[in-house]
Amino acid sequence: MSENKRKVAVVVTARPSYSRVKTAIRAIDRHPDLELQLVVSGSALLEKYGTVMRYIEADGFNIREKVYTVLEGENPTTMAKSTGLAIMELSDVFHNLQPDVVVTIADRYETIATSIAAAYQNIPLAHIQGGEITGNIDEKVRHANTKLADMHFVSSEKAKENVIRMGENPEFVFNTGCPSIDLAREAAENPELDFDPIEKYGGVGAEIDWKKGYIVVMQHPVTTEYDHAREHITETLHAVHDLGIPAFWFWPNPDAGSDGTSGGIRAFREKYNPSNIRFFKNMEPQDFLKLIINSKALVGNSSVGIRESGFLGVPVVNIGNRQDGRERGPNVLDVDYDRELIKTAILQQVEHGFYPPVHIYGDGKAGERIAELLATLPLVYHKRLHYE
Repeated sequence: MSENKRKVAVVVTARPSYSRVKTAIRAIDRHPDLELQLVVSGSALLEKYGTVMRYIEADGFNIREKVYTVLEGENPTTMAKSTGLAIMELSDVFHNLQPDVVVTIADRYETIATSIAAAYQNIPLAHIQGGEITGNIDEKVRHANTKLADMHFVSSEKAKENVIRMGENPEFVFNTGCPSIDLAREAAENPELDFDPIEKYGGVGAEIDWKKGYIVVMQHPVTTEYDHAREHITETLHAVHDLGIPAFWFWPNPDAGSDGTSGGIRAFREKYNPSNIRFFKNMEPQDFLKLIINSKALVGNSSVGIRESGFLGVPVVNIGNRQDGRERGPNVLDVDYDRELIKTAILQQVEHGFYPPVHIYGDGKAGERIAELLATLPLVYHKRLHYE
């Protein structure tokens, strides 16, 4: 391997992080002037959340380091402690790998550990998906990552403007688009649901008759409202159960409140044994996108409803304020945590059908752009504007 290759350490910490950056990892791995140093940490290593690591390895990527950092509890205190543990562990990893640049992804609470471990060791830091606005703790983490980063690969023009307004050097802020849209573009080019989700992934719950039409549900706790997570998910469960539409329901992310969300799901299953819902931990990113392309609607509060679904034109019912402030297309219908409002919105979106695609978050070529920028940008550390 050429000694002139830039060593790029990419840290994947959770299920959504991998889908957000998979095409960038692939482009980095294939780039003749870059050496990929892939680090997998956090819930991406845990079976409880679907073991994303297995999908990463199945995609042919070599994992250089595995870093276990998640403490049980899923509350604000364990979030803080898990982040602290990740700072210590990742600091050692970066010291040993000696990367030329570190890449941190988006806004999950633990991503700040990647940024601190790199920035405090004077390693140039690149941040993907900065400058966006949302309605929970992720926004603070995202903006903190931005201020610690030296290169910014944002997903929209508005996000680019926001990062520059935060005082970042415009010469190092690039609207690359979001790598998750790359996967959406690939899925749109081959949209056929060419696998049986239950046969391939198992899941638990009813043997739903999904071939006649279904919805997909993915609802996470809101970290600033974590103590209401159980009641929030219960409203959605009742709405979906009452409608009787077959549903593929995905387990929540490991945020504060996920115990409440998970507990609410388990209690509902035991009490009502819903005949129209099948529950899953995870799917490969491409399979998940094919699943939503062929669905009648996506329901919940995942950013997939804003990003990939907007690009694909999938009807979305967005519940609560987790995505407040994030740019979205006409495919998104916002409702509060109320079963009757949720039912009405689902029926409205199912009746409407698909929307015209919107390209707010890119054209599907972000991964290649990010790899080329990592290979060619001057690697500066803490280069800032000078204020008069």
